[in-house]
Amino acid sequence: MRKRLLDVFVALLGLLLFSPFFIPIAIVLKREMGSPIFFLQERPGKDGKAFILYKFRTMLSKKGDSGLELSDEERLTPVGRFLRKYSIDEVPQLINVLKGEMSLVGPRPLLMEYLPLYTKEQRLRHEVKPGITGWAQVNGRNAITWEQKFELDTWYVKKQSFLLDIKILAMTLQKVIKREGINQAGHATTEKFKGSKEVV
Repeated sequence: MRKRLLDVFVALLGLLLFSPFFIPIAIVLKREMGSPIFFLQERPGKDGKAFILYKFRTMLSKKGDSGLELSDEERLTPVGRFLRKYSIDEVPQLINVLKGEMSLVGPRPLLMEYLPLYTKEQRLRHEVKPGITGWAQVNGRNAITWEQKFELDTWYVKKQSFLLDIKILAMTLQKVIKREGINQAGHATTEKFKGSKEVV
C-alpha cells in the first residue's frame, strides 16, 4: 500500500514538474524526427502480462541499402542522445506508473521476445511490477552483463521493501546527475539479450 501511494505521489509530482518542458521537447522532436513524438512499445509487466510502454522517441526509423534497420548508434539522433543522457526520455513512463502498469522501482520492462529465453530463476523478475528504475539500474545499468542484471533483479524481488525502494530512488537521482552506466561498451544503448546458457 505504501509503495503504491509513493508511486502515485511521485508520478503526479514528476508530471507536474516536467509538464512545462513537454511542449518544447515535442517541438524539437517533431522538427528533428517528424511524427510520432512518443515511442510506444508492448512490454511484459507483472506475470508477463503485456502493456504499452511510453517513452519520448530518441531514434529514427532508418534502414540501410540491404533493407535492414540500421544499428541503434546510427539511428540515435543528437536530441535523442541528450534525452537519454539525462534519462528525460523515461519521463512519460510516469503515466504507466499512474495507470498501475509500472512502479517507480522494479526490474526494467524488457522486450516481449525475451520471455521464452529466461531461466526459471530469471523469470522471478516478473513476480513484481516493472519499474522506471531498479536495483540493476543503480548497480551498473547498461554497463553490466545481462546475467548480472538478472541476478540483481531477482535479488530485488526476494529482498524488496519500502526502505529499499527509497534507497534505490535516492541512488537513481545520484546516478542520473553523474550520468553513469547509460551505454554498454561498443553500443549506443545495450546489445540484445540472446538467452543464458540454460533455459529451464
